[in-house]
Amino acid sequence: MLGNTHIIGGITASLAFAQISNENPLILVGAGIVGALLPDICHGGSKMGRTFPISSKIVNKLFGHRSFTHSFLFLFCVAVLMNAFVPYKAFTIGLLLGMVSHFILDMGTRQGIKLFFPINLKLRFPITIKTGGKVEKYIFAGLCLLSLYFGFEVIIGIVNIT
Repeated sequence: MLGNTHIIGGITASLAFAQISNENPLILVGAGIVGALLPDICHGGSKMGRTFPISSKIVNKLFGHRSFTHSFLFLFCVAVLMNAFVPYKAFTIGLLLGMVSHFILDMGTRQGIKLFFPINLKLRFPITIKTGGKVEKYIFAGLCLLSLYFGFEVIIGIVNIT
């Protein structure tokens, strides 16, 4: 999936979670965006890879693309680090939600992901799409609509509280 699709996936997941939590939706969404981009630190051409080129090269040399940074092990490591060093629960939750949305979206591509890394097993959905293709544009549009819906619900919830 392309970076913009991952971003809207992180936004959608964060806004959906905001529906059932008392966490600050702005923090959830901001962290959700970061989390949605973080797993692609292993790819030099990604938004994260271009932002942190040295880190990207190191991670790619160590693990390759769509392996460690697209796994439950990475999700667990990030969760442990966040809980140890970041006192804002909403940021941690948003980051993890964005990462999970990234994993789900990449499982819809032909390449799949190594969700159970270090086990060398690629997972993908039975029906996959081409990254950047026409179907991805429809997925992007659908996620935009869902974000608008959940965002509207969050705003209405905030207005009703005040």
